[in-house]
Amino acid sequence: MTINIKKVTTRKEMSQFHRLPWKIYKDDKNWVPSLRIDEREKTNKEKFPFFEHSEADFFLALKDGSVTGRIAAIKNNNHLMTYQDDVGFFGFFECINDQEVANALFFAAEKWLAERGLKKIRGPENYSQNETAGLLIDAFDIPPVIELTYNPEYYKKLIENYRFEKIKDLYAYALYNVSEIPERIVRTVGIAEKRYNVIVRPIEIKKLDEEARKIVEIYNQAWSENWGAVKLTEREMEHIKEQLKMILIPGMALIAEIDGKPVGTSLTVPDINRLLIKMNGRLFPFNIFRLLFYKFRNWKNIGFVRVYIMGVLEEHRKKGIDLAFYYYTFKHALERGIHAGEMSWILEDNFPMINAIQRIPGAHQYKTYRLYQKDIQEP
Repeated sequence: MTINIKKVTTRKEMSQFHRLPWKIYKDDKNWVPSLRIDEREKTNKEKFPFFEHSEADFFLALKDGSVTGRIAAIKNNNHLMTYQDDVGFFGFFECINDQEVANALFFAAEKWLAERGLKKIRGPENYSQNETAGLLIDAFDIPPVIELTYNPEYYKKLIENYRFEKIKDLYAYALYNVSEIPERIVRTVGIAEKRYNVIVRPIEIKKLDEEARKIVEIYNQAWSENWGAVKLTEREMEHIKEQLKMILIPGMALIAEIDGKPVGTSLTVPDINRLLIKMNGRLFPFNIFRLLFYKFRNWKNIGFVRVYIMGVLEEHRKKGIDLAFYYYTFKHALERGIHAGEMSWILEDNFPMINAIQRIPGAHQYKTYRLYQKDIQEP
């Protein structure tokens, strides 16, 4: 049987690239189809912010003329300027359970990266850690939460058989059946507010542009020492803002200030995957009204949230600001009838964050995502 790898160059081929997941996951009840409008935007080199500073190409695998796999080869110039490590990336990987097809896709990505002088390949990352990243390696019986990955269990074998090795795990923690704010958090937030003059406030929706700039500044500083992190550009944050503003819950998008200066931020969002799983990737003509209905009903019927961003500037850590964020997140969630959520993702060696979460009664690690890396073979 013949396997051909074809770089996507036409509208028809890009449509095949986008449609492949419907083939891979057709019998998987836990798969959440991405909105097709979002998928088209992410691969649009003329419009998506990533392509203002970096590059990628997309490839299809065809076996006996049928599309059986896809992959993106990614050169992230912002990552290279930050780390100078000659690392390129693969992303958007989908494949039938066929090692030969997977090998051909990985080889194509390696070759593309080698042609650009890169020495290592890491993934899966759909452009960077600011987008979706990591391969799910457990908890395949649970649908993914908003902006987190999901994949068949056999992908691990396909990747590792190509001699990729684990480089980092990412953890997700969950809380269920929360009925009250844990007493330890209540005590700590009072200490933080009195001792350090910390004020935690909701962002002002009417001043969203100004507030977003503060969040970006905190994000880029607070995450700068995290393994693999790259700074968001202004255009990338603008894009994220536009994506999230429809689903922001008042009171759960927070900024911490000391003496009027922003020192931390926390953003918790409803798990709209619980809606998307029923929408088959289509926002129009009627599903937009379903989203709007939940927005103005305070998301109570979804009942699950994700702590999407949480960070504190280094000089203000160990002041209880992270637990203050949890306090106000618990408070506003419970007021809206939301009793469960996820905190993710967290690097496996981010021990301060892990320790803080593990001290919350009922919090437990329930999903693991893995990033792989290998040396690129000489052509």
